[in-house]
Amino acid sequence: MPAWSRHRGYPFGPIRWKYSITDETLERIVRALFTSLGVVALIAMFAYPSIRTDGSAAPAATDGTSGATARPSEAPLSVVDKGAFATVGTRSFSELTRQGARISLESLARAPQTQMDGIPREFYFARLAYNGFGGFYGRGGSWATDYPKADQIFLSFIDRLLPNLDAYEREFVMQVNNPDVRRFPLLYALEVGRMSLTPPEIVGLRDYLLAGGFLIIDDFWGTREWQQFEYQMRQVLPDHQIVDLDIDHPIFTTFYEIDEIIQVPNVGQGVRGGRTYERDGIIPQVKGIHDENGRLMVIINWNTDLGDAWEWADDPYYPLKYSTYAYEMGVNFIVYAMSH
Repeated sequence: MPAWSRHRGYPFGPIRWKYSITDETLERIVRALFTSLGVVALIAMFAYPSIRTDGSAAPAATDGTSGATARPSEAPLSVVDKGAFATVGTRSFSELTRQGARISLESLARAPQTQMDGIPREFYFARLAYNGFGGFYGRGGSWATDYPKADQIFLSFIDRLLPNLDAYEREFVMQVNNPDVRRFPLLYALEVGRMSLTPPEIVGLRDYLLAGGFLIIDDFWGTREWQQFEYQMRQVLPDHQIVDLDIDHPIFTTFYEIDEIIQVPNVGQGVRGGRTYERDGIIPQVKGIHDENGRLMVIINWNTDLGDAWEWADDPYYPLKYSTYAYEMGVNFIVYAMSH
């Protein structure tokens, strides 16, 4: 991602940026995406097992009034002095929804967070805030690359493509050492070549993934950045191997049928044409980490930049093939995370 296109301001002030995809651009991308749309996958979208605080999947319950299988109430949130949802207490998400309660995401100890007001939603596209070289901010704040525009553009697209998914429509930031991180089935992390996790973050990420969480890794390039990321993952999951994902892996067919891995360039290279790689990251690769049951816990998009394709999907000069591929992958990630 070129430096001139990054958001360099403090992203947590009271001013909120607003971005949206134009109807013309949306129609253009939707037409391309729907050529491979599978209707059956819509059913799986709403059948994912909740991540419980004990690491197990929530059992199904039966609604006696309608005879249909009903989604169980969420487990109570814990009360922590400096954690997210500290005002929720022991009430469940279902209770809060019925009562129309308003909650806000509080700051952790000196950690960045965004404000979230309103009733809880079924799905949050949660960006992972992690420590880099230098902490959270400045050169250590690589986790905030493309923030918040990429998240907002992506969510505005998801809202129209999957209108029955109750998705929170704004950007959302979560720390992995927050005990309530298990409320969110999906985390998105990028620019991990500068990742430098603290011991609490290492433990938190390990517990989250083994409890059923799903982590998307994106936008890091070349040998040096790979070595740094690989070292971090060895700290998090020392007993699990990073493997190449073949094109017949379920992640490529969960919703859209993806038959090739495309290298998505940053916006500058995409608009100019020509070279699509950065540093020595010539070959795009998709790798993963599975748990002992074969569930994909981490999907690693190396030598590619899906986030830029999300962010610049409304730019008529940004090639459609990159945005189409990136959104197909993004939707597959969501469906997989919520159905496994």
